[in-house]
Amino acid sequence: MEYAHPESLISTAALAQELGAPDLRVVDATYHLPNLKRDARAEYLAGHIPGAAFFDIDAIADTANPLPHMLPSPENFAAAMCALGIGDGDRVVVYDSYGLMSAPRAWWTLRAFSHHRVAVLDGGLPKWKREGRPLEAGPVTPSARRFTPRFDRRLVRDKAQLLANLAMRAEQVLDARAAGRFQGTQPEPRAGLRSGHMPGSRNLPYPRLADPNELTLLPAAELRDRFREAGIDLSQPVVTSCGSGVTACVLAFGLHLLGNERVAVYDGSWAEWGLPGDTPVETG
Repeated sequence: MEYAHPESLISTAALAQELGAPDLRVVDATYHLPNLKRDARAEYLAGHIPGAAFFDIDAIADTANPLPHMLPSPENFAAAMCALGIGDGDRVVVYDSYGLMSAPRAWWTLRAFSHHRVAVLDGGLPKWKREGRPLEAGPVTPSARRFTPRFDRRLVRDKAQLLANLAMRAEQVLDARAAGRFQGTQPEPRAGLRSGHMPGSRNLPYPRLADPNELTLLPAAELRDRFREAGIDLSQPVVTSCGSGVTACVLAFGLHLLGNERVAVYDGSWAEWGLPGDTPVETG
C-alpha cells in the first residue's frame, strides 16, 4: 500500500540533492512546549539545514488572541511568508528538531492559506544529523517573494463548530495528546486548564505515527492500522485536536498521506476547550 500523497513527504536524501534549487524554500518550524523552557530560535541559529529560514509558530500567529499561536490573518501570513522568501510558485520543505512534531503545523498552515506545494522532511533534523549532512549557523535572510493568501476554511474548526458536533456527530474527533492527558490522569502543561477530553473523541498520541527509532513516518499500511485501532473510520470526516493545535497537525498530515481529504484541525484545541467554562469534559 502506497501513500495517497507521496509528494507531501520528502526524504533527507532527496532534499540534499535539491538544496539550492531556485524554486525551493526550506524552513525550520521547530516548536517547544512552554514548560520545557527551550528557545527554538536560538537552537535554529546554532545549527540548521543550509538555507533554511525559521518559521516561528508563536510569531506567525494572531498575536492579539490570548490563545496560543492561533492562525494569523491572511494579510499577516502573507507578510510573514514574504519575509521567509516563500512565493506563490515555490516548493516548501518543512522540518523540526524532533523528527515529527511541529513541522506539520507549518505544513497545515501553508495549506490553510492555499499553498499546496509543501512537504514534510521525513525524519526531520535528527535524521539529517545522523546521516552527517551539512549544517550552517546564523540567520538566513532570503529575498522577499510575493505570496497570495487564500484562506481555506474547510481545513479549520472552531469551538462553536465542535460544540455543535457534540450533538450532530457528523465529524469524528481525534486527539493527539498523550493518553494520560486525554484520560485526565496527567496534568496539562499549561496552567489553569481542566484535565480530560471532549465527549465522544478518540485518542491517538501523535508519536505513534512515526518509527520510534528512525522518527520517520510509518508505512501506509501501518498508518492505516494506527487510525483504525483508535476507532477512526478513514472514509469519514475527521477533526484533529491536541494541546494547542500543533501536534493535531501530525494526525492531519497522516490522514492526508492516506488520502482522507475531509480533515480539519481544531485550532484552539485543549488550550481553548479545557479552559474553565461551559465546554463539557470527560475523563477516563
